Amino acid sequence: MPKSHKIVPTRIVIYAKDVMNITGRSERTSRKILQQIRQATGKKRGDMITIIEFCQFTGIAQHLVTDFLL
Repeated sequence: MPKSHKIVPTRIVIYAKDVMNITGRSERTSRKILQQIRQATGKKRGDMITIIEFCQFTGIAQHLVTDFLL
């Protein structure tokens, strides 16, 4: 395989910037959504939120989110 072809792994973590792009919400609201997911899942501050957890919390289909992040 030539060096110019990189294999990009699919992400399993979602960030506030992703939530902003998916939902159209502000950065502050996106951070609040991630904070609510952490509280609902019993995670601590700074723990990563997976795409699966985000989808379960928001009710958005996982394939829509993963397609959006590509």
